[in-house]
Amino acid sequence: MSLLQVRNLMVEFPHRRGTLRALDDISFEIAPGEILGVVGESGAGKSLTGAAIIGLLEPPGRVAAGQILLEGQRIDNLGHEAMRHIRGRKIGAIFQDPLTSLNPLYTIGRQLTETIRTHLPVSEQEARRRAIGLLQDTGIPGAAQRIDHYPHQFSGGMRQRVVIALALAAEPKLIVADEPTTALDVSIQAQIITLLKRICKERGAAVMLITHDMGVIAETCDRVAVMYAGRIAEIGPVQEVIHQPAHPYTSGLMAAIPDMTMDRERLNQIDGAMPRLNAIPPGCAYNPRCPRVFDRCLVERPDLLNAGATRAACWLHDAHSLSSTAGIAA
Repeated sequence: MSLLQVRNLMVEFPHRRGTLRALDDISFEIAPGEILGVVGESGAGKSLTGAAIIGLLEPPGRVAAGQILLEGQRIDNLGHEAMRHIRGRKIGAIFQDPLTSLNPLYTIGRQLTETIRTHLPVSEQEARRRAIGLLQDTGIPGAAQRIDHYPHQFSGGMRQRVVIALALAAEPKLIVADEPTTALDVSIQAQIITLLKRICKERGAAVMLITHDMGVIAETCDRVAVMYAGRIAEIGPVQEVIHQPAHPYTSGLMAAIPDMTMDRERLNQIDGAMPRLNAIPPGCAYNPRCPRVFDRCLVERPDLLNAGATRAACWLHDAHSLSSTAGIAA
């Protein structure tokens, strides 16, 4: 059974000139112990999807349609107080910048023990013992002494480990990790990736890993959802998506990754840019940038279609379209 189910999620931002649809018909599931990667360019809707699941949409943003279910319970329609009890206890969050996630005025120990005691019925001594254990589990040396240090006394990599410890403090079933390795150097990135994989294996927690780095996706995830302009362009097992991409956008992302075994003067790139929310083209949103665009792409928006081991929102995988692709543009 899936731990998290997102069904036809739609997020809108009303403003004086109309309504902007930032997420449109997003659907996916995550099983216990699974890591789902969510990847795409800036503005694709990755972080917004995570914020909607956690219940941290910035006003005037709102869930306009769809459902979010955690362990079979719908959570997108819960009130602020009910959702506050779910955050931390059932859903943990790891954000991109650990400095903004930690209170500089409180010691690491105080922040961890308060989080533990807010969600679990334990004493102060037991909470401190658990906090030290979490710091040890996340690879912080001398945890028994460092628990009384302040955030500024830790390096960037160590602060990120503390944020992971905070996310795990109340033993949540789901962790939403939003760009957890972006601000870290390559060696620390590898350590954080290893840590996330170990957490899934040992604790059976599910992880939604939001990133723009396909290398991190390849090393960490079981499945990957590729997002574009507020929709899922392709979703499937990570090795299938990486080695046999079914959507032209996914192919472009993979081609843009530098190949260290080849000598080339220029890197491949996807021409153009992500459309603004008030200027999403009709048909497939990717059609102005797509090298394989044809007539149907300009007028009709595709849903996710079966494409071998993956599913892709592309008319190239529709039998009717394949018989009429003579109009493919150069």
